[in-house]
Amino acid sequence: MSSSSSPEENNRIEEASKRAVETLYGKDIKNFKVRVVFPYKLSNLSEDQKRAYDDVQVTFLSNNLQYTVDLVIRENGQITNARLIDTMTPL
Repeated sequence: MSSSSSPEENNRIEEASKRAVETLYGKDIKNFKVRVVFPYKLSNLSEDQKRAYDDVQVTFLSNNLQYTVDLVIRENGQITNARLIDTMTPL
């Protein structure tokens, strides 16, 4: 996982991501991994406001397929957007 500002924040992002993936794809997921975390700012936020969202890319296995999913997560753990990026059969 890309380094965020603190271990607590990394844990919050990972837990929210895993909950979202389990809700969307079921509990039978394996090899869950947060690949990338980017700060995501809305254009209407001022520069002095703290980052309000994280853009998170995760990968996992389910039903012998590898999925890559992009999530936009608020600081309170709410998922505001989820998008399937890729599905492939692992080698």
